[in-house]
Amino acid sequence: MAEAVTAGEAPPHRGLPDEIAIWEILVRLPPKALLRCRAVCRAWRRATSSRGFLLAHHAHQPALPLLYLHDATDNLNQSLDIVPLDHRAGAAAADQLRSVARLGSRVNHFELEASCDGLLLLATVGDPRFAPASYFTVCNPATRQCAPLPLLCGFSLAGMYPHTPTGGYRLLLYPDGMWIERPPGVQDACYVYALGSCQPPRHIGWPEAEELIYGLAVSVPFHGCLHWFVQMVEAENSMIMVFDGVAESFRQMRAPAVPGAADLFEMDGMLGMAGFNDAMTTIDIWMTRDYDSEVWAFKCRVELPVAELTVRFGFSKNSYLLFFSSDDNDVLIMVRSGEWLLQIDTAGKLVASFHCKFLGVTPLRLKQTLVQHTFFPTIDGDIHESVSDAN
Repeated sequence: MAEAVTAGEAPPHRGLPDEIAIWEILVRLPPKALLRCRAVCRAWRRATSSRGFLLAHHAHQPALPLLYLHDATDNLNQSLDIVPLDHRAGAAAADQLRSVARLGSRVNHFELEASCDGLLLLATVGDPRFAPASYFTVCNPATRQCAPLPLLCGFSLAGMYPHTPTGGYRLLLYPDGMWIERPPGVQDACYVYALGSCQPPRHIGWPEAEELIYGLAVSVPFHGCLHWFVQMVEAENSMIMVFDGVAESFRQMRAPAVPGAADLFEMDGMLGMAGFNDAMTTIDIWMTRDYDSEVWAFKCRVELPVAELTVRFGFSKNSYLLFFSSDDNDVLIMVRSGEWLLQIDTAGKLVASFHCKFLGVTPLRLKQTLVQHTFFPTIDGDIHESVSDAN
């Protein structure tokens, strides 16, 4: 039987200490759940609004494969749902493809171009019946902030990266060959733009092989640099092009010999490369054993269950392969085949399948953040887009 509390003595504290509740529990919640918990009391709201807490909260968020869903039912009101794929063990089926935000517009439709620290960069295509929209838009789906980048008309994106010396974010750009008229003074060269700046993109010159910058795949950020695999048709060995985000200069990196195309990915503090043959039946996985010395180590060969995938899901060599790191530090292979999204492990076993008619895939990952960025309210221009809760 519990002892009675002596008169005048404070009752025992039956809740968790704030230090544990805030820094061990709240810091690990998804952004939407954390925002709801702020309504519990002023102390929680104050503690979870500090920049130090928000940075720690961002560090605990998973980096999930980024998918999207276009609303094809309404031609007048365009929308794009942001859908991270929660492939972690224990994730409920209903949560694995749950949209975290919806970007909507009356006059534009959007294409995902880059993702960095919870920020998304989208290409926007405007309706000519209205005032032209900016070609790029930056948004944070967790904070519902969104703003156009009007200074970037006439450019294509090569990559987005954090700029450590300034604590900001920058875009690597090059002239868009589809534009009839370039912005004044723009040359055949690479440019850098600091998010939030009122200055136009800054010229930094071409890499040594300037023709390689056109048509590059989505860049892979690693060790403060952007990486692209470049398949050399007329040379024995392909290579990796690297852009140093601090020095803002290009260099080349040695790549493993692969029989055909290859994709890069980051896993457990290492740069990885997945090379696959023309028939897309086998995949060779390589990891950097020593990044600075450009030493690679062969990890494994994956034999895809082609017969099963072909019969059940219409798999073909035109299917789309994506590579990510899983929660158990292994390689996650995603296959897009028709209206199916398939998950395959390194043993070549089909572990999950998702059917969604308008689901789009990207090689990007989303690591959500509630950190506030000052460049959102300082970017000029009318905001025609809006970000809202998709649920």
